[in-house]
Amino acid sequence: MSTETADSEDELRERITNFLRRNFPQIQMHGGSAAIRDLDREAGEVTVMLGGACSGCGISPMTIQAIKSRMTQEIPEIDTVHADTGMDGGSEGMMGGQVSPSFPGEGGSDDSDEGPQAPF
Repeated sequence: MSTETADSEDELRERITNFLRRNFPQIQMHGGSAAIRDLDREAGEVTVMLGGACSGCGISPMTIQAIKSRMTQEIPEIDTVHADTGMDGGSEGMMGGQVSPSFPGEGGSDDSDEGPQAPF
């Protein structure tokens, strides 16, 4: 991979990360996380991993749909968005996938069962 290609992929990763932070702050506010799992710039595909409180959240399918719709509109290099919540190994929040739902910094022994109280 050339330096120019690597730089443009790094720049695209940064744009995607900023897009997620800017458009979906509620993910982090509700105890969830969103990160790029895979990026194929040439194919125009990105896989976003939703974790933390997103795993098992009833509104994560709506969040996934919003991410897919907005990202392909706002970032022209991305044609296809895949998302995975890690719930039961589920991809797209429902089926498939091989990724663990655990993330760095997640965990601990918080006995409270507080999740999102209302849709965002």
